[in-house]
Amino acid sequence: MTGLRSSFAVAALLAATFVMPAKAGSGIEVTMNQAKIVKLSRAADTIVIGNPAIADASVQDASTIVLTGKGFGVTNLVVLDQEGSPIIDEQVTVVRQDASSVRIYRRAEIQTLSCTPYCESSYK
Repeated sequence: MTGLRSSFAVAALLAATFVMPAKAGSGIEVTMNQAKIVKLSRAADTIVIGNPAIADASVQDASTIVLTGKGFGVTNLVVLDQEGSPIIDEQVTVVRQDASSVRIYRRAEIQTLSCTPYCESSYK
């Protein structure tokens, strides 16, 4: 019986270990060619995007930023207040919209079609 309890305790500990990191620091996910609104807890003074080829940030007002996915990949967003203290320091992941899209592979060429409802070439 003691061995069974130990097994359950170890299983619970392992399950908690694998679940915890997924919640912590998951970052911001933006779909390619779409925008996401980010609300800030206080007014922003400086906004920095690590790689502007992946994502772009535009200021809507002092406490609202609009992130736009420009290229696939991972970058970061840093927002500082007037004193230089960080408001946000998050990883930004730009992903492809897989719903309603089809990719055709011909040797080295890849064509992406947006099928909403008819399939037409989509923007990259």
